[in-house]
Amino acid sequence: MIRRAVCLALCAATALAGCSRKQEGAASADQPAAQASASAVVAPATPPKRKPGLWVQTMTIPGMTQKSSICTDAAVEDAVGFWGQQMTRDRCARSSITRNADGSWTVESQCDMGSGGVTTTKGVARGDFNTAYSMTMESSTVGAGAAHMNGVHKMTLQATWQGPCPAGAKPGDIDLGNGMKINMMDMAAASGGGAKK
Repeated sequence: MIRRAVCLALCAATALAGCSRKQEGAASADQPAAQASASAVVAPATPPKRKPGLWVQTMTIPGMTQKSSICTDAAVEDAVGFWGQQMTRDRCARSSITRNADGSWTVESQCDMGSGGVTTTKGVARGDFNTAYSMTMESSTVGAGAAHMNGVHKMTLQATWQGPCPAGAKPGDIDLGNGMKINMMDMAAASGGGAKK
């Protein structure tokens, strides 16, 4: 149960491997113009950053819900971002985030996680990132060493801003609510994401 709780927190923080080698627009030069129509997406924009402070997030996957909190600041947002774009950036063959005409954000990636298989993810985030936001994600994994990791997985995330981080918390801390804590900045640094404390 503890191991699964940690996995859930990581999924929430990294949005099911929504990693980013670079930010790309919705359409490239070889895509049909119709795919880049204004009704689908608007011009690429700077991805949103969460308001500094304490965010409580509830992640749901079929059969389980995990509530956790994360302390964030400008450095965390630059290094990790709301969807964990730097966590495993060197493992992603492709990645993009685009702003849609309705103000939501679409995230897509394909990342080779070694023994964890190749994961293709697509998701949509909505909200103002100052008071609340939500995400829906779907990922498909093939080639993972553990059979249960393969297949299609769906996740929803609801996050709300609570105020300043509590005393003793450092930026990047994730509290799983069961006495366990991990730090996203430490993990990003260990993964080669270049995050610094």
